[in-house]
Amino acid sequence: MTDDLYQPDRIDGARHPRDTARLIGQEAAEAAFLDAFNSGKLHHGWLLTGPRGVGKATLAWRLARFLLATPDPDDGGMFASVAPSTLDIDPEHPVARRISAGGEGALKVVTRSVDEKTKRLRKQIVVDDIRKLNGFFQMSAADGGRRVVIVDDADLMNPNAANALLKMLEEPPARAVILLISHRPSGLLPTIRSRCRTLRLGTLTPDQMAQALELSGVDVTGDPTALAALSGGSVGAALSLSLMGGLQLYAELVALLGTFPRLDRARALKLAEAAAARGAEEKLALLFDLTDLLMLRLARTGALGYPPDVAAAPNEQAILSRLSPTPEQGREWAQAAQGISTRARHGMAVNLDPAALVLDTLFKMGEAAPR
Repeated sequence: MTDDLYQPDRIDGARHPRDTARLIGQEAAEAAFLDAFNSGKLHHGWLLTGPRGVGKATLAWRLARFLLATPDPDDGGMFASVAPSTLDIDPEHPVARRISAGGEGALKVVTRSVDEKTKRLRKQIVVDDIRKLNGFFQMSAADGGRRVVIVDDADLMNPNAANALLKMLEEPPARAVILLISHRPSGLLPTIRSRCRTLRLGTLTPDQMAQALELSGVDVTGDPTALAALSGGSVGAALSLSLMGGLQLYAELVALLGTFPRLDRARALKLAEAAAARGAEEKLALLFDLTDLLMLRLARTGALGYPPDVAAAPNEQAILSRLSPTPEQGREWAQAAQGISTRARHGMAVNLDPAALVLDTLFKMGEAAPR
């Protein structure tokens, strides 16, 4: 069914999407698929879109289990069965057990493969990865059953792979369903998009986030409401924030803003040195991501008034409202944010001293603050 190297985007310790029993907050997408299935008009290609970390891979595995374990809709005859109202499949069902064990022959996952020459994982899905589906469809067609393909993720297909997949979507094998996971569907061929039905997954509310974090299998710390605000409603991003101390890092940034227009240099230096420590590359990248987010929240505060959504740090309302009290100031923050972010990313790309780069970013933010 799958390559042993297949690992979707997920946090260390979190459950594999294949093993996630419930999908939180995506009832509309599930209902749309069930409606199509129960109407007997199941499309052969489905494009699962939405931000990273909202459950696209989990939904793909739920759809695969459902399709392989559920008989086709009846024609309304004497022995017609009740139309299913949920995608849930009993974990003890033979299909569910085979999928969990990686032994379901009617399911194929397409993802990046290993380059035979370099012995490393490719950065793209190549044409041979798609062409292997021809053999899969031929081998699994003998029993007349349904076959399911998950492409995770379709954004990584190179042009030749995309064209090969397009041919399959134009002339789909009988009783085959292809599920494409895409974070950026605008980057796919328009002809691929036009031959698929789209299921768009939305971001999660704070209550849904709390439920999803509880089901993640990860020991999460931090206020789910704050995690939801900073993650943009993405469970994956919220898990990363929790495990990397993102809430504490954001709170420290907000506190430093509270010292503007006279930046607390000693406190800023301490933050810069922590971000520049050996092995702290991921934390440095997170710091700049949070800096971008903080300037966005400043701009939104000026334009719309606080809160931009909900408080994500102590005293955030007072600090952001003081530093961005008017729409004009909000526009100044928005303009400054672009230059500050570009400057920081360029500095990271050319390996400037991390501590100096953090201090430079904070100083530039201080220059944008009202006097």
